[in-house]
Amino acid sequence: MPDSMDDLSAQLRKGGFIVVYDGDEREGEADLMFHAKFASPEKIERMRRDGGGLICLAVGGESAGKIGLRFLTDILRGSGYGNVTYKRTAYGDEPAFSLGINHKDVYTGITDEDRALTIRKMEECVRTENQKEYFEKNFYVPGHVFLLIGRSIDVRKGHTELSLELARIAGLSGAMVMCEMMGKVKALAKKDVIEYAKRNGFPFIEGRDIWGKK
Repeated sequence: MPDSMDDLSAQLRKGGFIVVYDGDEREGEADLMFHAKFASPEKIERMRRDGGGLICLAVGGESAGKIGLRFLTDILRGSGYGNVTYKRTAYGDEPAFSLGINHKDVYTGITDEDRALTIRKMEECVRTENQKEYFEKNFYVPGHVFLLIGRSIDVRKGHTELSLELARIAGLSGAMVMCEMMGKVKALAKKDVIEYAKRNGFPFIEGRDIWGKK
C-alpha cells in the first residue's frame, strides 16, 4: 500500500526523500525525489549512490513560461536537428527536457556542491517576482543540472508532473529534484524499490495514487 499523502507532504516539507513509482503501464521506474529548496551536497551524493540515474530538476510550466524556457525538442527542431530530434518516447510521451544549467558561482558545475547550489538558486528563481531577470542574471547554459518542464498532470503523467503535483499538494514551490533508481543493468525492480523505501523510512507512492486524486 502507498504511504498517505499527508506522510509524503510532511516528508517533503522537512526536506526528506520520497520514492515515486510511475506505473507498470508507463516507464516502470521509480525516482528518488526531494524538494529543491533543501538541496545539499549530501543529498546529491545520495542520489548518485542510491539512485544512479540522471539527476534532474523539474519546474512548472508557468514558471518556465515566465523565464522563457522551452522544451529542448522544440529548440532542436528549429535549429536544423529536426530529423534526429526525439518526437515521442517508447511509452508515448514527448520528452520533458529543457536546458542544462549552471549557476554563475559554480566552478565546474558537476560536483555535488556545485549542483546543490545551482538547484537551490533555481528554486529561488521560481519564487521570485521577476523570474526571467533573475534567471538571466544568475545562470548560464550549457550546464550540469538538467531542467524538466511540467506539462500538467492532466496531459502527462510522468515523474516530472507527478513530482510537481506532490509539491503543490505539500504547499511548496514548483521545483523538485529527481533521479531514476537503477539496478545493475536496468531500472531497479518495483519490489526492490519498495524494500529500499521501507528500509530507509522514505514514503513510497505510485503515479496512479497521485493523478487518480485529481
